[in-house]
Amino acid sequence: MRRSQLFVKTRRDAPSDETARNAQLLIRAGYIHKEMAGVYTFLPLGLKVLNNIANIIRKEIDAIGGQEILMPALQIKERYEKTGRWDDKVVDDWFKTWLVNGTELGLGFSHEENLSPLLKNFINSYRDLPIAPYQIQTKFRNELRSKSGLMRGREFLMKDMYSYAISEEQHKAFYEKAKLAYQKIFDRLGIGGQTFLTSASGGSFSKYSHEFQTLSKAGEDTIYLDRKKKIAINKEVFNDEVIKDLDLTRNELEEVRAIEVGNIFNLGTKFSEPFGLKVLDKQGKSVELIMGCYGIGISRVMGTIAELLSDDKGLIWPEAVAPFKIYLARLGDAQDTVRAAEKTYNELTEAGVKVLYDDRRDASAGEMFADADLMGLPLRLVVSQKSLQEGSAELKNRTSESTQLIRLDKLVETIANNQ
Repeated sequence: MRRSQLFVKTRRDAPSDETARNAQLLIRAGYIHKEMAGVYTFLPLGLKVLNNIANIIRKEIDAIGGQEILMPALQIKERYEKTGRWDDKVVDDWFKTWLVNGTELGLGFSHEENLSPLLKNFINSYRDLPIAPYQIQTKFRNELRSKSGLMRGREFLMKDMYSYAISEEQHKAFYEKAKLAYQKIFDRLGIGGQTFLTSASGGSFSKYSHEFQTLSKAGEDTIYLDRKKKIAINKEVFNDEVIKDLDLTRNELEEVRAIEVGNIFNLGTKFSEPFGLKVLDKQGKSVELIMGCYGIGISRVMGTIAELLSDDKGLIWPEAVAPFKIYLARLGDAQDTVRAAEKTYNELTEAGVKVLYDDRRDASAGEMFADADLMGLPLRLVVSQKSLQEGSAELKNRTSESTQLIRLDKLVETIANNQ
């Protein structure tokens, strides 16, 4: 992509009403545009990051047997009345609307009531289980306060998966697979080292649920962390009984702030029983299916990465989620500089390296360098009269800030192997 053709505009200042660091940086760098509190447009750079995160999630969820579907955002009132979740006193963040014929509908915040009736048409016996449909879809929640940028939205992208099993044993086996898959996901996203499995309230279905909490001062949750064992307890269930249950020691736990980037929890038969979702087991007995729910807020993860992996100059994307690997800056309009930059751009692109080529004629070197740092691509490559005198281009690593001269005839090989 050439910068002169890219639908983007960087800015020195974020909107005055935006207080969250993640949103300030993403707006300034041209990744998102704020429409209203908790609602953002994802611009080309931001959508690339969002899609990269989603694709990492897809690969790991597919690997444990997840199957992707896409359900409607519009939800049927009568289904939620069956489970008691249509009542605003039970679910206080509904967005509701009406069809022209007067039918009242909801905008989906979760999809158990949509999926369980659907599966009655596709599951007949224990041989069909376990099954774990998932989707990546926009969710709607009428948050009272949306002051955390992408980390608390009224409209946001989420991966939600629902598992169905014939027995507790089968359910627990899949649940443990999901735990491991989630940790792999956060490792690949570059935040695994700061993300910890956290025991939280299990509601009426089990003693505990499990959250994946990423350490950050911007987090809304308080957790108690054992760094050696890499597990934590959410403040909502923190007591001596839970500490003993998890074989932890109180004086070894550290109180920290964190962002919940994912959660998994047991649902029992709460969303199978109301819809008569039963199958025959090996003995021919009709059994209600046991469910689990597994969520990751994809846009929230994007905001979390922006909070954690950034500095006073701008964003610092891990390569796995960055919209491009290289910010190629061409300094000057001398013919040999233009030829060398164009050749470099074409060769890297042909080699499969994703390059954002700053080919602007009206931008100074300082403006290009400032934009490169703000956008946070992993590498910055500069072609200039000065570098060409040595037959080279200057390569800078955004994370380490280290620079080196790379010979033009070795450039593609060096960058293709650079991690």
